[in-house]
Amino acid sequence: MHFTKMQGIGNDFIMVENFKNEVQNKNNLAKKLCDRHFGIGADGLVFIENSNIADLKMRVVNSDGSNADMCGNAIRCFSKYAYEKNIIKKDTLDIETPAGIMKAKLSVENDMVSTVRISMGKPSYDKKLIPFNGELNNKAYSLDIGGKKYEITTLLMGVPHTVLFSGEISDGDVIQYGRYIEKLPLYPQGTNVNFVNVIDDRTISVRTWERGAGLTLACGTGACASVAASYLNNKTGRKVKVKLMKGELIIEQDVNGYIYMEGPASTVYEGDVSISK
Repeated sequence: MHFTKMQGIGNDFIMVENFKNEVQNKNNLAKKLCDRHFGIGADGLVFIENSNIADLKMRVVNSDGSNADMCGNAIRCFSKYAYEKNIIKKDTLDIETPAGIMKAKLSVENDMVSTVRISMGKPSYDKKLIPFNGELNNKAYSLDIGGKKYEITTLLMGVPHTVLFSGEISDGDVIQYGRYIEKLPLYPQGTNVNFVNVIDDRTISVRTWERGAGLTLACGTGACASVAASYLNNKTGRKVKVKLMKGELIIEQDVNGYIYMEGPASTVYEGDVSISK
């Protein structure tokens, strides 16, 4: 099976074309291929497929074998892949995902995609859609974790996200608290956990514990959720630079509440791998 390894500001993926639906056991395959010791190594496995309602369909499976309805960094890699592999040779794409149809605008220089701007849709604070079992009033609430109280906002940005206004935080605390919060009974389907440090009203830094992948270098939907929560709680403006561990994204929320994400994606290498039938 041919694959392409790609990354979006450090969030890395294995891209596989599946136009004939020949790939079986996608979830088990993701666990094997994403293993960083015995496989190729990645945060997720991304399938490029045909769509009846959009230009293409994207399916993402996390490194633990769980399905992801949406992934912001993956969809930028997906868009770059589709253009540069001559699958869809245009600079605007409609991409079908389980979270809905996402619109991508590609910046192209010398026939290479430099950045991708994605219309990510509106965040939802509906506790039934997230889903979330606690009280929700669209504003930050207080949660006691390890004897410390954190301001938290929970929302759906394609996938469930919890945003903590933590200030600067260590990797150890991100892992400890992220793993704990992900599995709280408040979140019947789990949640991604974003630790936000507000630098000024136009800049934040974010560390994310991803549901199904653990601590990652970047999370696109997490950056979007963090900006939505920051603006909602009067901590930033609508357009924010989000600093991740290995790069930056520009996130903007328009007056109608729609979120736009812009950032780079790049190809790491290509190869072939044997998979058991």
